[in-house]
Amino acid sequence: MNVPIDISQITLRTERLILRPWRQEDLADLFAYTSMDGVGQMCGWAPHTALSQAQDMLDRLIRNRNAFALEYEGRVIGTLGIPSYNEESFPQFDQLRGRELSFILSKDYWGRGLMPEAVREVMRYLFEDVGLDILFCGHFVFNQRSAHLQEKLGFHLCGYTKYHTRMGTTEDNRVNMLTREEWLRRNQQ
Repeated sequence: MNVPIDISQITLRTERLILRPWRQEDLADLFAYTSMDGVGQMCGWAPHTALSQAQDMLDRLIRNRNAFALEYEGRVIGTLGIPSYNEESFPQFDQLRGRELSFILSKDYWGRGLMPEAVREVMRYLFEDVGLDILFCGHFVFNQRSAHLQEKLGFHLCGYTKYHTRMGTTEDNRVNMLTREEWLRRNQQ
């Protein structure tokens, strides 16, 4: 079952990042990476071509209170969301407290290990502080960067779904999962 999440008062820190709630003054940074070709398509939306599109996204991020802004060296370079997972597709987990993870990172920062660093800290927060039992994380089957990251973090196959994008396409979506017990075993090594 999906557990309510509100990160509007939560700030997390890693060695290089500050993970914090979104603010209106983040608009220019958000637009800088949501307008990049190859970023939004991995999440099912076309690159933003107008600042108003980024403003709409920013308004949703602030209103939903379930996504961190990833701040690096004074700039917001990505998003790490904690949306609800699809309970209808995975009813076998109804007794477990869970959520899904989603992430977007500016192409300018790919390959630096920043997203794994951020996701590890959010996983720690969700399993230790919030007390979740299970996390889900999905990716389009063609998105090998996300597939590699999720595997590296210990996520494993749960199932497949179809995802209807904002671009009007339907994509095969691989959904991975990680339980708190699996996470604890990995972190005790």
